[in-house]
Amino acid sequence: MGACVQFLVGIIAAFGAFCLGAVIGWSGPVEDEVMKNGAYDFVPDTTEWGLTGSLMTLGAAFSCIPVGILIGKIGRKVTMLGLLPPFFIGWMLITMAVHISMLLVGRFVVGFCGGAFCVASPMYTTEISQVQYRGIMGCFFQLFIVNGILYAFIVGAFAKCFVFNVACAVLPVIYFLMFMWMPESPVYLAQKGKIEKAEKSLKFLRGKDEDVSGELKEMVAEAQKEKEKAGKLLCRRVTLKGLFLSIALMVFQQLTGINAIMFYSTFIFHSAGSSLEPRFCTIIIGVVQVICTFISILLIERLGRKILLMISAFLMGMSTLIMACYFGFMKSYGIGWLALMAVSIFIIGFSLGFGPVPWLMMAELFAEDVKALAGSIAGTTNWVCAFIVTLLFPVLNVHIGAAACFAIFFGFALTAFFFILFLIPETKGKTLNEIQAKLGEKKE
Repeated sequence: MGACVQFLVGIIAAFGAFCLGAVIGWSGPVEDEVMKNGAYDFVPDTTEWGLTGSLMTLGAAFSCIPVGILIGKIGRKVTMLGLLPPFFIGWMLITMAVHISMLLVGRFVVGFCGGAFCVASPMYTTEISQVQYRGIMGCFFQLFIVNGILYAFIVGAFAKCFVFNVACAVLPVIYFLMFMWMPESPVYLAQKGKIEKAEKSLKFLRGKDEDVSGELKEMVAEAQKEKEKAGKLLCRRVTLKGLFLSIALMVFQQLTGINAIMFYSTFIFHSAGSSLEPRFCTIIIGVVQVICTFISILLIERLGRKILLMISAFLMGMSTLIMACYFGFMKSYGIGWLALMAVSIFIIGFSLGFGPVPWLMMAELFAEDVKALAGSIAGTTNWVCAFIVTLLFPVLNVHIGAAACFAIFFGFALTAFFFILFLIPETKGKTLNEIQAKLGEKKE
């Protein structure tokens, strides 16, 4: 029974990722209507529409560190609930926009609120779960992101812009009504000395008849360690190593080309001679992402994090190498199916490993007293890299060509493979204290 409750609470907590997925998937389906058919009383120019897309990632980058501080001061649950009213307001600005500035501010706000869940949600989910379920529950975040993107692709494909906006705006409201009944993280409660409340939270999560004394004792012991200043916490050897590994995974997640592949997907479908409309192409990609992320959840506690990351890097590297060759000298051969296959391989590879695992490991690699701050730094890195790739890829594509761009992505995927092989530790089945001990080991 305890496992069912943990999964239910974890699923509800991860619904913030679904809200974020809708934000990420919004711009693609509405572009034609906004730019051509007058979804609003104004028509953005190319620069303004580019900002509309990229401001979401910039907003997310600005949110991670403030939220990392807040979840340590006022709690995981209160912080996540507090993000939802401005989330709704952001969608209202987008829905009711009468000027481009309202649309831009709205996109920044929903990006800020959605991106904040990248830090808060994985942390909350891993803190409420038992060790044997932590890997599965840690992947809920990415699973709900891709489901949110698919939701946006499907609703946006068949609904007018106004209806689509409303369908996205109700998501934070639904989340608030569900999550308000969930318990606060027992780890946070133990950190604040609220031992009875921490025990009550654990009993709710594990079952009222379960003996939680051992788990509670470990949380209290961790919480009672001497408190240090943030700068000193970050300078500990074990924290620096965890931060290096987590930041590297976030950088590789973005610089291996996921945003570029998504950006080029419709064009590649056309190159392959597909007669499908662009909206159906994006839905197909969304479905593949969901299926493969779900498979990753089934495999995460069997194969482990490291193996999935290596498989992921290998598949992404192989696909970007094919793409580089295709755009470089094979496009005229009439083998568009090869590019289509490469896109599919990339999406499968990313969804199996580099989609969910970096977010899970971000919550696994740090001690409780520094997790919020270090996780927020890693999350900020992810969104800054996403902003840079989103901004630079179209420019580089014009100046150096698609072949060179995909060759660069191949280089990052190859580097990621060897980085994981030699430096990433396996965290499957280990407690947070065991992971810290592993990171703190000195090489002989």
